[in-house]
Amino acid sequence: MTESSSSSNAPPLGRYLASTDKKTRDKAIKNLSLFLSDSSRDTLSKSEMARLWKGIFYCFWMSDKPLVQQALASELAGILLSVSTPSVALAFLRGFWEATVREWTSIDRLRIDKYYMLIRRFVNASFRLLMRTGWDGAACDEYNSILTVRGGPLCSDDIRVPSSLSYHLADIYLEELDKAYDNPPESSSLPAPLSTLLSPFFTLSARASTNVTYHRIESSLLDPLFAALKPLQADDEPPSRKRPRLTMPTYSNLVANACLSDPASEGAIDRANLRKALLRRMFDVASEQDTRDANRRKMYALWKSNMEEDDSTSGTEVDGS
Repeated sequence: MTESSSSSNAPPLGRYLASTDKKTRDKAIKNLSLFLSDSSRDTLSKSEMARLWKGIFYCFWMSDKPLVQQALASELAGILLSVSTPSVALAFLRGFWEATVREWTSIDRLRIDKYYMLIRRFVNASFRLLMRTGWDGAACDEYNSILTVRGGPLCSDDIRVPSSLSYHLADIYLEELDKAYDNPPESSSLPAPLSTLLSPFFTLSARASTNVTYHRIESSLLDPLFAALKPLQADDEPPSRKRPRLTMPTYSNLVANACLSDPASEGAIDRANLRKALLRRMFDVASEQDTRDANRRKMYALWKSNMEEDDSTSGTEVDGS
């Protein structure tokens, strides 16, 4: 497979990625992984990355069998982990989200599920990438910027971004972070900085322009998170492997491997203290000037109900002033 290119830095893959021939597409993906993992190359320009992702997007569009789709989704997301330079990997991730937001409304109902699956794979690979950096602060900030900048899937004030993307992310975010600790990279055993990773959702909760978006984040992410971080009581039974649990997810891997914001200095924080710290962080975001009044009231109510639940046994009165 050869194709001349006006720039030695541009991947010579254009028309091959969107080929109708599966073997040609498969070879293009493998060549793409080799191209991006070459540490001697510079990061692609924004226009080059956009052209590249145009081809990748329709390469995935062409995959038409479930097993083929799953394998390709894993292979594409795996490129994030095959790139040795974090800045190049994050640039590739930014290209993914820009293409996804740009092309989302063109996806028909017969293909939407496989793109939801692709997003899930990329979310998981993104966490593994950040884990590999030791949850480096600059890398985490860049990751949050990718999600929240105008055109990002969790941007609160860009009407061009489909709400269904933020809904799906709220649905899968904690689950995929929990899965990332099933088999963490050998180079990182540090806990996940939850306040940092959840910052985009706290901000979106505060600034979302519709009640539907706020309630989706609360029910799919905030409620399950705070429930999972409740201190275990003496009469609590461990989850049974034989009997399915019909309540909130436990996120056991994540709860055992989480801190607030500085993994190196904090280490893993016990669930009770982490829960209170995250509730305080949510309260602080709700108090910010840019928070919508209706959302502020909901976030204060959520904070108060959780604090009252924590303090009910000690007889402490909650003061939200």
